[in-house]
Amino acid sequence: MIAAALFLSFAFLLVVGAPVGVALGLAGSLAIYLADLNLLAAPTQTYTGIAKYPLLAVPMFVLVGAIFDRSGVAMRLVNFTSALIGRRTGSLAAVTVIVSMFLGGISGSGPANAAAVGGAMIGALSRAGYPRAFSASVIGAAAATDILIPPSIALIIYSVLVPQASVPALFAAGMIPGILAGIALLVPVFWMSKKQGFGLAEQDLPRPPLWKSFKEAIWGLLAPVIILGGMRAGWFTPTEAAVMAVVYGLFVGFVIYRSLTLRDVYEMLVDAAEISGVILIVVALASIFAWAGATLGVFDQAAHAIVETGGSPFVILALLIALVIVIGMFLDGVSIFLILLPLLIPIANRFGWDPVWFGILLTLQIAIGQFTPPMAVNLMVSCRIAGVPMEATLRYIFPLVVAMLVVLGLVVVFPELALWLPRVLGY
Repeated sequence: MIAAALFLSFAFLLVVGAPVGVALGLAGSLAIYLADLNLLAAPTQTYTGIAKYPLLAVPMFVLVGAIFDRSGVAMRLVNFTSALIGRRTGSLAAVTVIVSMFLGGISGSGPANAAAVGGAMIGALSRAGYPRAFSASVIGAAAATDILIPPSIALIIYSVLVPQASVPALFAAGMIPGILAGIALLVPVFWMSKKQGFGLAEQDLPRPPLWKSFKEAIWGLLAPVIILGGMRAGWFTPTEAAVMAVVYGLFVGFVIYRSLTLRDVYEMLVDAAEISGVILIVVALASIFAWAGATLGVFDQAAHAIVETGGSPFVILALLIALVIVIGMFLDGVSIFLILLPLLIPIANRFGWDPVWFGILLTLQIAIGQFTPPMAVNLMVSCRIAGVPMEATLRYIFPLVVAMLVVLGLVVVFPELALWLPRVLGY
């Protein structure tokens, strides 16, 4: 009865429109009350849920994404990538994907990536002859690679909830699948551009000079090298790397490009505080839900029931993948981790699945959900910037989803795609 109250109250609150964090906190508190547990556990778990060192990186990576957007790094990376690829049908859309992947090595947030790339690319894509709905689709899908390519806020949240998977191991594990996801997206991008005749006008646009664009973009190109190289060399932890990224971004914006002002810094701090506050409040309130379910044994019982259905590990995994992708169409990645991980991790443990591989698998599924309607947080951002309704993107989204599903299948069949690099690096 208490288990039913936990899940049904949570579902009811979501249906009536309560925010995800509020629904999780109230449902967990109700279960604590019904079980005659100490209600003081609710405020205690609220604090404990966010009193974790890795979470300090979340506001920093949110801030660094805004810094590199406003400082002009994104546009300089676009020019350099255009100089490398050249001007042909579909090349500017491919530049969008590549720049999104690169910014994934800086910001760690899919919506932030979509906002930065959308602001830099929508106008150029439109002038080159790409429909705005197609451009919004490509930007939303490409930004989804951001939560795989390190640093990643989603992977930091996963490491907090699953202590067996360290942040460095997850960052290393996400590298190859993230790159594969970006490469996979290039296939339908070129195919749709050629088939529909998109971007024909871009062949008449001048190609940026390679050496000049490289010199202008070099400071942005060095950012992932400094962040990831510093972590690998042991100079700083992933949390400290986020602070170093902010310091580096401010240095580039104020000293090198001289494109930032103190007013910009104030506005970026306000935006980062708002976004980080929302994320951390959801994390804090979800801790009540997770503690209630774990203390009452609800998640273990549910996991045991799923395992005892008699299905093979691949059947169970296929069902979980379908479940997470469908939920990902409606909820953001952080919320999915907070809601489902207490249930999914016991299942993964029973089947002996590697927690690092399982984390990358879940993150890939969430990445697909980030640009799959109706929720599609990345697509919401890119559609708003492009000025088109989300319904207009449906005809372009399906091939991009299929490309990402292929990468998901490869990681399922070949776990070494995620586990090889962490093992080589000693994580």
